[in-house]
Amino acid sequence: MAPLLAAQGYRVIVPYLRGYGTTRFLSSSTFRNGEQAPVALDVIALMDALKIKQAIIGGFDWGARTADIIAALWPERCKALVSVSGYLITNRKLTTQPLPPKAELGWWYQYYFATENGVLGYTKYRHDFAKLIWTIVSPNWHFSDATFDRTAAAFNNPDHVAIVISDYRWRINLVKSEPQYEHLEARLGQGPVISVPTITIASDFDGAAKSGTGYRDKFSGKYSHRILNGIGHNVPQEAPQSFAQAVIDVNGYAS
Repeated sequence: MAPLLAAQGYRVIVPYLRGYGTTRFLSSSTFRNGEQAPVALDVIALMDALKIKQAIIGGFDWGARTADIIAALWPERCKALVSVSGYLITNRKLTTQPLPPKAELGWWYQYYFATENGVLGYTKYRHDFAKLIWTIVSPNWHFSDATFDRTAAAFNNPDHVAIVISDYRWRINLVKSEPQYEHLEARLGQGPVISVPTITIASDFDGAAKSGTGYRDKFSGKYSHRILNGIGHNVPQEAPQSFAQAVIDVNGYAS
């Protein structure tokens, strides 16, 4: 995806999230926090360091959630948005409500991570664990071992397990937000509307939410929704041309 955009003249930055790749905390005493607000603040800090006042921001999964947050809370920093699976800002009040059993089954790892056995298991088997998740959420993507291993190298980070465990335990209300982020999490818990130009992308992974109707009212600016059939969760890698085209098109929305 990045080379496709670079070939069109875009400056493309694909950062590691905290706990991945070459990221490191400055202090060993800093809590390894994976909740949504500080992850978004990391991206703002990166933009500040690179002197980027405004950017088109896009992603999937944690990346889409982070992009949504920046667009919602700091719209002046987000020229336009491409968000796979739509509006992914976490509302922890909603996570207290049970889903139908089949839907809960899809979140099995969230509950696994709530246990100490899950911490030990992910520490020991993170490579195999991630590969299993890839096959579950992208069942029609026949990726090679080499493709997976290029990504899996990013999991070999001393803070990776702690960040992942923190994120999922925070999502299901097993741990509290750190005090310095409570004001941001309170705003995010209200489900803020995103006003910047946006393209949302849905795939087969999104199931009943594929139509996008459930989150359409969360976007008040110029907007379109695209559905990709036969594609799983990892849209930027499974359908790089479609993802890159969405970035190009949403840039036109913002011009």
